Amino acid sequence: MQENSQTFYHILQNGVKIVHRWTPSPVAYVGVMVGAGTRHETPEENGMAHYIEHCVFKGTTHHSARQIIHAIEGIGGEINAYTTKEETTFYAAILAEHVQLTLHLIAEMILQPTFKKEETDKERMVIMDEIESYNDSPSELIYDDFENLVFAGSSLEMPILGTKKTLRHISSKPSYPLEWMKTHYTPDRMVVFCQGDVKPEKIFRLAEREFGHLSGKAGLSGKAALSGKISLSASKTSGLSGEAGLSSVSVSGLDSPRTASYHKHTHQVHAMLGGKAYHLGHERQLPMFLLNNILGGGSLNSRLNLSLRESKGLVYTVESTYTPLSDTGYWCIYWACDPEDYTQSLALVQKELDKLRETPLTPSALRHALIQLRGQLAISAQNQENAALAMAKSMLYHGSAPDWQQTFEKISLTTPQELFDIANDLFLAQNRYILTYK
Repeated sequence: MQENSQTFYHILQNGVKIVHRWTPSPVAYVGVMVGAGTRHETPEENGMAHYIEHCVFKGTTHHSARQIIHAIEGIGGEINAYTTKEETTFYAAILAEHVQLTLHLIAEMILQPTFKKEETDKERMVIMDEIESYNDSPSELIYDDFENLVFAGSSLEMPILGTKKTLRHISSKPSYPLEWMKTHYTPDRMVVFCQGDVKPEKIFRLAEREFGHLSGKAGLSGKAALSGKISLSASKTSGLSGEAGLSSVSVSGLDSPRTASYHKHTHQVHAMLGGKAYHLGHERQLPMFLLNNILGGGSLNSRLNLSLRESKGLVYTVESTYTPLSDTGYWCIYWACDPEDYTQSLALVQKELDKLRETPLTPSALRHALIQLRGQLAISAQNQENAALAMAKSMLYHGSAPDWQQTFEKISLTTPQELFDIANDLFLAQNRYILTYK
């Protein structure tokens, strides 16, 4: 369905960005992404963004928690939300005919939450259980601890879920989350997004109706109504010519690379090795995405999987990840193995990194890697949910949302020398962090 898609852009006068990708699907994904996440918190309020994500579902000035659930699920839809280090996103999957009702409800949740204590107290306990569950899953927890290691000294080291102590503090008064939202849920940080068989003019008008009254920096308290014509633009190659996205929050005072090991009483050793990488929009972001896919992406023929699992049988899972953020980023390799196999596994991981630094890919190897990636991108684009969320994030930071074909066109220009240079920039031994659970 992506082959027939078109992407449309608009910005409201107050700065709210809108992106809509028309596809022939009768199922639409519609929502709001806000550029406010864990890194925007203070240590005392750690977990606030995630707490808000949960609690806006617990009631608004017009609807109870039960009414919110029934409003979407009663029409066969699914409503969801998630929090990252830099964004909070609220969205739903519904039949396209229900997009007006759905966007209105999401807007109400974001702009008119009540945070009634009897409801949020129950939700705080749910989040505390989530923290305990997370702590019991070393394969998930290790990512948080690795970010803590790599970004020590900045707000990026804080866990998304917060701690039990900070949760008790931020949930003690409704004014705490409301003030935080007033500061961070501003129009210039909002993207309204939709994907499905909906006319773009309709999405633009609905976004104007729900968010056009907000003043540029006032967030929840904005009252002034803004008028203006709906400017419809469709593009297959570029986005908006105005503001491209959020201003970066700089990462400073970061510690030098180091290692860490924690005793978690697990029957396996869980390990992660990685380092800092390129930020969103960096000229090497897409080539690094390709290089990561070659190294240890989601396929069984990645170099790490062939070396550690298929050849030696040392691990069940080994994967590499590249995570670009607004002003920084990191790459990491995760694996779990028996304690007696850890030393050999680590040596093999480092060997694969050194191979990429010592020997450039042949043109033939690069060609095969691009063929594989093209297929993976095409298949991934068929997942409308992931495609819609990726589109919203691209709009938030870049002011445009290229489809998978446009993205691949850029990646296909990558040369063996570029990948070789990236490997020698990022994979140096002295730049690596190593974290283990034993």
